[in-house]
Amino acid sequence: MNTFDRAKAYADKLYAIREQIHRHPELGNQEYRTAELVEETLHALGIETRRVTETAVVGTLTGGSAGKTAALRADMDALPVTEATAADFASETPGLMHACGHDIHTTAALGAAMILAEHRETLPGTVKFFFQPDEEGNGGARRMISAGCMEGVDAVFGAHVAPDLPAGVIGVRYGKFYAASDMFTVTIHGRSAHGAQPEKGIDALAAAAAMIGELRALPAKYITDPAVLSVGMLHAGTARNIIADTAEFSGIMRTLGPEDRTTLKKAFRETIERLSAQYGTTPEINIIESYAGIVNSEAETRHVQQTAETLFGEENVRVLDKPTMTTEDFGYFIDAAKGSFFHIGAGCTAPLHNPKFLPEPLTIIKLAALHADIIERYLFRDQE
Repeated sequence: MNTFDRAKAYADKLYAIREQIHRHPELGNQEYRTAELVEETLHALGIETRRVTETAVVGTLTGGSAGKTAALRADMDALPVTEATAADFASETPGLMHACGHDIHTTAALGAAMILAEHRETLPGTVKFFFQPDEEGNGGARRMISAGCMEGVDAVFGAHVAPDLPAGVIGVRYGKFYAASDMFTVTIHGRSAHGAQPEKGIDALAAAAAMIGELRALPAKYITDPAVLSVGMLHAGTARNIIADTAEFSGIMRTLGPEDRTTLKKAFRETIERLSAQYGTTPEINIIESYAGIVNSEAETRHVQQTAETLFGEENVRVLDKPTMTTEDFGYFIDAAKGSFFHIGAGCTAPLHNPKFLPEPLTIIKLAALHADIIERYLFRDQE
């Protein structure tokens, strides 16, 4: 019996878990109810757990013989979205919803634990299950790693539901997959003056406008891979007839891979400093490093692809030819060990973070089966 057949045997239990999580969504670092459900489910399987942060759960399944350690990650947090799916298990918490599929991710990881626990005595090595808080907010992955969850891990795997793929189809991506992100706020200091006498002032607004124009062109000038620099806010001035003495703008840089990230940040600073000197202003540059991006390991991604093709058939697996400029903090795990992150078709037309986003239930079964197969085959690979 393959893992897909084994996962089907847990369908009713898994659907009930998903519906319970979906009914009671929780924001990042507030996943108390979800974490308790995860612990109860793992304990019933004889899997030890520990909290590495207030709501982060790590489960450890020890096999019957020595071997490598493989980790599986699922995120648990919801979004501040008002649900509009009309599902009979819709959110019962006003203003909160699992609009990014984390209820699917958590349930599927629990399903993989059920499958793997069936024959733990035959498994070589160890399986770690990471149930992570706060993916949507400030990077729960980094805090879990700081707490030591990746110690001894040889490879880590994870997945995300994807509405742009047909239901149940697996999408793998080699190398650069998700963007790194860096948020920035720049404050430009000039000198105010009467609008009729601009020569007596230093126009912070004009300097900021010039900077924004040049900054937006930096990705095309310096980066060959896809990259985005967007400015979403600009605040300046107090009246229409006063030269602005201060201007502040904020935005985000998204790049693929550490080299492009370093290049764009360097060009960003140099552009602001050059134009500040030209306009006579003084800049304050604040860059807040956010998610690291995902660069999948070659061998582990090939392992995911081959496992998915064996389980579901080559026709149900696609090699994705383009990265995404969205962010995901799974990249912190891959920075700590080799690994691979992949997509699975959600079977719904609504996009992520939409009030009508609702993946079909069979996604859980397929993802649970694939997770279990990936981990199982990885642990046995060096035993053959």
